[in-house]
Amino acid sequence: MRAAIEVADILRAAGAGYRSAHAGHLSLDQLKVMSAIESCRTAALGGHVEACTDCGHRRIAYNSCRNRHCPPCQGAAARAWLEQREADLLPGGYFHVVFTLPVEIADIAFHNKALVYDLLFKAASETMLTIAADPKHLGARIGITAVLHTWGSAMTHHPHIHMIVPGGGTTPDGRWISSRPAFLLPVRVLGALFRRLFLTRLLELHDAGRLAFYGKMAGLSDHHAFQRHLAPARKKRWVVYAKPPFAGPQAVLAYLSRYTHRVAISNSRLIAFDEAGVTFRYKDYRRSGADRQQVMTIAADEFIRRFLLHTLPRGFHRIRHYGLLAGATRKHALALARDLLEVALAPVDPAAEESADQRPPCPCCGGTMVIVETFAPWCQPRAPPAAPASNRESAHDPA
Repeated sequence: MRAAIEVADILRAAGAGYRSAHAGHLSLDQLKVMSAIESCRTAALGGHVEACTDCGHRRIAYNSCRNRHCPPCQGAAARAWLEQREADLLPGGYFHVVFTLPVEIADIAFHNKALVYDLLFKAASETMLTIAADPKHLGARIGITAVLHTWGSAMTHHPHIHMIVPGGGTTPDGRWISSRPAFLLPVRVLGALFRRLFLTRLLELHDAGRLAFYGKMAGLSDHHAFQRHLAPARKKRWVVYAKPPFAGPQAVLAYLSRYTHRVAISNSRLIAFDEAGVTFRYKDYRRSGADRQQVMTIAADEFIRRFLLHTLPRGFHRIRHYGLLAGATRKHALALARDLLEVALAPVDPAAEESADQRPPCPCCGGTMVIVETFAPWCQPRAPPAAPASNRESAHDPA
């Protein structure tokens, strides 16, 4: 069911004015995101006509943009991704671990998204794999599914990595070691190594001249100014958050379905769009209980600015796998893990393999809708054939 208000509605109404006001300051990637979402499920992308096989009812369906920043386009992508990942799940508990960048680094990341987001993935994954492999902690090679989010609940710039990690791993001598039921790895140790790895490599990027700075941050191009900017981040504790384990693989799938293909704001959180601006729900994590749910109203231009903050660089992978789940060794590593855990790979359900028809049923009789016509972008479908006139209606009146 279509939401009452969508991000697309806001962009269609205020997008042209925003582009005009910020001409020359929007990246090509941001412009493409705006154009895709504005065109999504409209005649601009073409579509098809569906007809009910029982009662003949017809329905026009316009094509979606499939852009990864478009809220309604993520449902199908998430379902397809989860079907592929379901076979990778191992029995037992899974942990949720979050690595967050301090605000001083988040400012640098905004000007250097591809480099710093990639460094965030590498430093966080290496931290987990290194500490897990240490015999003082787990002494095993673990598997990691990592997802990048760049936003806070109010759409501010807040880059962080969500990780899903099984509670155990394989040892060099071919054994499976399980973690303690409610404890995977010490978060203070993780935070200290994460800080060291990240800052060391960030300085290497700066010294190599690969980081760019604009506006108020242009002065950070100087080595000493950059060092001064990082000084507070060196002193503070980098918090790594580890949630209690999930209650089995199905709970992991439910979580992944919510997080893997999430965008900065879902249409369901939008409340109103009028002359006062855009009103939406968000969570204030400084509050607790029922007070955590808050409502905010901001100008349409500010809403679009915040939304575009989270445009990812072209070709950037926001979901990555490491350790036992790394692409090149995934199949062999998972087979070994199942052998050690003495569990068989779940048989594939032939019915589940069949491509499920995602089209809603006929609204009149509940019958099956099938495609009877397609039409190109900016075209409209042909009207249904008119009912043939009766002989009496078509007969010529001699009078």
